[in-house]
Amino acid sequence: MKILLAVDGSTYSKKMLAYLSTHESLLSSTNSYTIFNAQPALPPRARAAVGKEIVEKYYSDESEKVVAPVSKFLLRHGINAKSISKVGPAGAAIAKFASEGQFDLIVMGSHGHGAVLNMVMGSVANQVLAHCKVPVLLVR
Repeated sequence: MKILLAVDGSTYSKKMLAYLSTHESLLSSTNSYTIFNAQPALPPRARAAVGKEIVEKYYSDESEKVVAPVSKFLLRHGINAKSISKVGPAGAAIAKFASEGQFDLIVMGSHGHGAVLNMVMGSVANQVLAHCKVPVLLVR
């Protein structure tokens, strides 16, 4: 199975990894894994003020802070995963990458704010569910 692990470095991503570790069918060396992280875009004026090289290094450093612990976790379980980072709105980026990459499953943590707060703020999980035909496993 080709599995996309969408992570943001939050405690909800950690809960998702803990869930995987208790389910052998989801955490197995027979599956193929890609770790995906979306970084929010810096405001255009900030990007212009500091320059392209600094902005790219910032995105790379921030993504590495999120992806490195997940990679270590998977390596401890005998899994060597690919990793990819994108810049932009997380929900749309996850949905697009999963669809284009023909993944069998997206696994991600969910904050579980509830319906009212999601209507006001929106939710990455809701955006992924709304824009992607790939099955999604949400862990709360």
